[in-house]
Amino acid sequence: MQERFRIKPLDLRSEIHPTAVIHPFAKLGERIKIGPYSIIGEHVELGDGCVVGTHVLIDGYTKIGRNNVFHHGASIGGDPQDLKYEGDKTYLEIGDNNTFREFMTVNRGSGQNRKTIIGSGCFLMAYAHVAHDCTIGDGVTLANSVHLAGHVRIDDYATVGGVTPVHQFVSIGKYAFVGGGSRVEKDVPPFIKAAGNPTRVYGINSIGLERHGFSSEKRAMIKKMFNALYRRDLNVTQVLEHLKSADYEDPERRIMVDFLESSQRGITKL
Repeated sequence: MQERFRIKPLDLRSEIHPTAVIHPFAKLGERIKIGPYSIIGEHVELGDGCVVGTHVLIDGYTKIGRNNVFHHGASIGGDPQDLKYEGDKTYLEIGDNNTFREFMTVNRGSGQNRKTIIGSGCFLMAYAHVAHDCTIGDGVTLANSVHLAGHVRIDDYATVGGVTPVHQFVSIGKYAFVGGGSRVEKDVPPFIKAAGNPTRVYGINSIGLERHGFSSEKRAMIKKMFNALYRRDLNVTQVLEHLKSADYEDPERRIMVDFLESSQRGITKL
């Protein structure tokens, strides 16, 4: 039994510290760097160019893409923190070019064949937690000590400020911004800026949209959608009817419509 968990030797393609413990059945790509005292489990797949720092644990049925960086003490692919979990075969899938900072944690799904999914190009800062069954899109930023409960969905290019808990089953839309120290209990629509405890909406994410290349015309159109949603005393059904009118252009209109139609928790208010 001890032989199965022998230390994997250094090869010409990768730089693996001699104190790292890598299960012989783990699948490693090329140009891998693994630092001192890190552990790679039996069912892990680690893509080309990944860098694993010191004292990092990557375990479980975890499939990781290319050029991801895991800093000191990160714990990736652990069992879900769910009292209903009974040892089922669950998964974690991670895309390319993500950064996982110190001591942040990501758990696998919570039931048979369920998945936690993280896209590509994300920046997940120190002590952040991504719980079971979460879905994180591309280009997402989670600042220090953001804690996502189970089944949270964060869409592409959204940002969540530090020390913010997000309630289970909450969705945060594309290009949304949630300020630090908030408590998110309801869905935050795309393009919106929200903050506070409890969280309130403060307008559109103008700075973030400009940084992502949205033209002034696009931002003006998004502001019209915001006004329909928050300034015209309409319920969500009426807002959806309004947004589906010819006054709005794709794809931003479709992003908002799809989000509102799929909302489970209700949307954050002014």
